[in-house]
This record gives sequence, C-alpha cells and structure tokens, in this order.
Amino acid sequence: MEAELTRGLQWGFQDLSLNKLATSLGASEQALRLIISIFLGYPLALFYRRYLFYKDSYLIHLFHTFTGLSIAYYNFGTQLYHSLLCIVLQFLILRLMGRTITAVLTTFCVQMGYLLAGYYNTATGTYDIKWTMPHCVLTLKLIGLAIDYYDGGKDQKSLTSEQQIYAIRGVPSLLEVAGFSYFYGAFLVGPQFSMNHYMKLVRGELTDVPGKIPNSTIPALRRLALGLVYLVGYTLLSPHITEDYLLSDDYENGSFWFRCMYMLLWGKFVLYKYVTCWLVTEGVCILTGLGFNGFDEYGTAKWDACANMKVWLFETNPRFTGTIASFNINTNAWVSRYFFKRLKFLGNKVLSQGLSLLFLALWHGLHSGYLVCFQMEFLIVIVERQAASLIRDSPVLSRLASITVLQPVYYLVQQTIHWLFMGYSMTAFCLFTWDKWMKVYKSIYFLGHVFFLSLLFILPYVRKVMVPRKEKLKKME
Repeated sequence: MEAELTRGLQWGFQDLSLNKLATSLGASEQALRLIISIFLGYPLALFYRRYLFYKDSYLIHLFHTFTGLSIAYYNFGTQLYHSLLCIVLQFLILRLMGRTITAVLTTFCVQMGYLLAGYYNTATGTYDIKWTMPHCVLTLKLIGLAIDYYDGGKDQKSLTSEQQIYAIRGVPSLLEVAGFSYFYGAFLVGPQFSMNHYMKLVRGELTDVPGKIPNSTIPALRRLALGLVYLVGYTLLSPHITEDYLLSDDYENGSFWFRCMYMLLWGKFVLYKYVTCWLVTEGVCILTGLGFNGFDEYGTAKWDACANMKVWLFETNPRFTGTIASFNINTNAWVSRYFFKRLKFLGNKVLSQGLSLLFLALWHGLHSGYLVCFQMEFLIVIVERQAASLIRDSPVLSRLASITVLQPVYYLVQQTIHWLFMGYSMTAFCLFTWDKWMKVYKSIYFLGHVFFLSLLFILPYVRKVMVPRKEKLKKME
C-alpha cells in the first residue's frame, strides 16, 4: 500500500513539475510532452547505431515496437490501444484477404473509418494533442502498406517504375508491421516512408559505407540545429502572434490593411511549429540511416529520403505551388502515389486533384475549416497556373516580366499576395469551426474568395486579348 502511494505521489510530482515547466514556456503540457518525445529520438537513434546496427532483424523490430509503444504511453496513456488495435487488424487483413483489391478497399474503409470515428468522438473547438494526431500518420502508413502488398502480387511488367520500387514481394510478419508502424523517429508526426524502405534500414542497407554504420551524424545535427532555430523563433514569437487575436475586438476594429498585414504575418509564422517538428524528426531519421537516399552525380551521399521540408524553397519561393512542393513533402508524395495517380482511370486530372484534396481535408479532420482551406488551395493553384500560362504565352506580358530592373518589385508583390492568401487559407485551417473562420473572413470581406474567383473567370478573357492566335503568330514569324 505504501509503495503504491509513493509511486502515485512521484507520478503526481512529475506531472506537476512538467506542467509548471510547460506554463513557464507558454505551452501546454501535452505540447511539451510531444516536443520531449520528438527529441528523445536522438538518444534512441544513438543507441540503435551503437548496439543494434547489423544485429538480428527481430531485435531491431522489437526495439522499434517497444520504444514506439513507450512514447505512445508517455503521451496518451492507455489510449495507445487505438494504434495497437489498428496494427493488429491490418496484419489480419493482409493475411486473411491476401493480395486482393478487396484487402485494399477493406483497409481503406477500416483505417479511415476508425480515424474519422476518432475525430468525431474527440473533437473540440480548439487544437488538442491527442491520440488522433499520431493515428492520422499511422492511417496513411497502413493504407500504403496494403496497396504495396497488393502491387507485390502483380506481374512486375504491369507496374510503373515507381510502383515496382514500393511493391512488397514477401509476406510481412506481425513484428515487422509493428516495428514499421511504431518506429520512434516517425510515429508521432511523420514522415511517411514505405515498408520496403524500412526493411532496408533493418537489413543495414541504408548506409553510405557498406558494412559500416552510416556517416550521418553531421547531416543529422544540421537538421537538428535548423529545427532548433525555428523552435526558438516560434517560442519567442508565439505569445505575440496568435490565432486568438484574429477573433478579438482589437483585430476587428483595426483598419482593413492592418487586418490583412496581421493575417499575412500570422499565416507565415503559424507554419513554423510544423517546420520545427519535421526538421527535428528528419534529423532522427538521418541519424538512424533511414534518411539515406543514395548518391548524387558527384558521389556525395544524399540524406533527404525522409525530408518533409525544403527550407530554402519554403522561405524564398513566391508561388503557392512552391510552398506545396516544399511543405509536408512526404505526405504530399504519399497522396500523389497512392491516391492521385490511382485515379487515372477517371481521365480527368483536375477531378483527380480535387478528390485528392478532399481526401486530405477529411484526413486532417471533420471540421469545416479543413474543407475550406483545401478548397482554397485547389482554387489558388488553378488560378496561379492560369496566370503563369498567360504571362508565358503573351508576348507583351512576357517582355514586361523579363525586365530586370523590375524583378525585385515583381518578387515583393508576388510574396505579398502569396503569404497574404496563405494566411487567409490557414485561418480556416487553424480556427476549425465555421463560426470562427466566418467571423474573420467577414472582417476582411472574403478577400481571398473574391480575388481568386474573380481571376478564375477574368483570366480566360484576358488570355483571348493578350495571347495571339497561332495563325497570327505564324504570320508574325
């Protein structure tokens, strides 16, 4: 009895001290637990390098499973059973249904259904760190596993070159599926990687020096250092730039231009918490060797297999498509590989893109804000492509765009539009419920929708005027 009381008091004091530390940092206790868990990947990776690299595969799977479960328990307590249940169900689906389209469809319905049911039962009006956060990462992993297993039963000639890389020819054991799912460097926030890539890690193939531990310490520390820069910046600025201010009377009573500029700055800043997590976890993956991606043309090892961020592109590219290409890379690649390209039978690229974004919205959650955000992404990308095509094909506009002295002005205007409407889209994403994001959108007169919907209908008419017909072009030549 006394021993139990002592353990209870120790646990209580631990929670109290952790809560105090989180409060002093201006964060929630759950957020602090998440950050601690992500950074724990580094000592775990060092242990793996020192004691388990090139050891028996079952030991490596057990290590990944045990550490992943421990991290899940530290963050979510007994709710770790959600992930455990879905992993066991997935293993049974693969074994009982085999390499069939039925297994793929069952996997999709079961895993997505479980995730959406979790969203429904745990939903609140604010962002909470709960078991559904890592479960959305797990859901994609298990769906991808089922599709790759299905592809492994096909004739190799019928597969694309990309599908051949990911197709699983063997039959994964329960321990392999568990190790793949619970890998400590990606369980909480990603990145996504395939079972085949994971098995290369287990076999010791992901190294730049065959037969030896990879020389990945310096590349890993570089990503860690960059992640720490973003973490410090976010920690210092987060008390001053918040989504709560978007809903305040001060924001609503400010001038129109003030409201727009605040949304621009907030939209850029709010993404830094994701950048921080992905850079830190990428460093863990690199340290283990999972980030190894072969060699470039100069024979230099590449460590970007698990990169979820292209930081330079993210910070400098003035286009929305540039942000999409540089942000959450592995998730976007997953959607492209397992969803968008699999919709080729529809014969309509725009429709496939729209359905892919709808899937992404539902994968994020059931709040209306997610649908609005990805609807805006769909609209913005279409308009941006129309505008780029117009400038490229119009002799007058292409000459104007090529004037060197005006390049800095063009860049500044593009970046302003880019981040203003990125903030506009992220407003719905972060405020979740329609009453919140609707209030903010009303305060700036639905500027994003008005601007891009207007361009969507106007640009085709501008193109008719500004772009000569082929017959005229031939005469001019």
